[in-house]
Amino acid sequence: VLPRPSLGPDLRRLFARMGPGVIGAGVTQLNLVVGTVLATLIAEGAVSYLYYADRLSQLPLGVVGTAVGTALLPMLSSQLKTSPSDALITHNRAIEAALLLALPAAAGLAALAEPIVTVLFVRGAFGLAEAKATAQAVAAYSLGLPAFVLVKALTPGFLAREDTATPVKLGIVAIAVNLALNLALMKPLGHIGIALGTSIAAWVNVALLWGTLGRRGHFALDARARLTLPKLVLVSAVMGGVVWAAQAYMPRGTLGLVLLIALGGLAFAGLALLTRAASVADLKRAFRK
Repeated sequence: VLPRPSLGPDLRRLFARMGPGVIGAGVTQLNLVVGTVLATLIAEGAVSYLYYADRLSQLPLGVVGTAVGTALLPMLSSQLKTSPSDALITHNRAIEAALLLALPAAAGLAALAEPIVTVLFVRGAFGLAEAKATAQAVAAYSLGLPAFVLVKALTPGFLAREDTATPVKLGIVAIAVNLALNLALMKPLGHIGIALGTSIAAWVNVALLWGTLGRRGHFALDARARLTLPKLVLVSAVMGGVVWAAQAYMPRGTLGLVLLIALGGLAFAGLALLTRAASVADLKRAFRK
């Protein structure tokens, strides 16, 4: 009889530490799964609308949020051992870099949801009515996109201090809030209510993570971030308004969408430089990373 395989003590400790971290970092995905399950209880097609909308919101989340979280954790872990003040500066710059990309992405998705969905998905049985319903979910998810990214940027503040339990506990609260909001909003708003509830729950998760780090003295916005972040919000909102208004003057289809995206990129870069929300070096560094 062969001996029963077992994990060594080091491997058991590794899995014990990884498990809570994976759960804490995956709150967004868990909330999306909850929404998809609830969507089966409402109108036909709701699951598809949420699925396609989620695919679009996951693109900037994967590119920006995952990249920031992956790069930030080892940097914070190293700096906390040698210079906590440097770790705080690094965390601030990571938040800035994340929002430098996430805020305009959210504004662009919200403003151009319908043309994006139409160009990408309208064919065969997926018609204009389905595109409109999906675009409504995209707009609702876009409201939570900066929060989805911030969760990825804030969680390393706990993991770098070998605290894997707190993000899990706070994540469970966010999942409960998501479930309650989904149930409350799905009846009056249908699939849009589910997407909106998920976005609000993401902001609740951000507030819990940010507040806990702040109370422990582990994170606070420095002077540069307090000056820069409101400017990024304003510039992104103006950019979103510009591309939304410009739709009336652009051709339909792929060409029009490409022109609108290019216009949005130029408008954001120009306004960011004009208001000093970002420098040329910041823009190059953010897009390169």
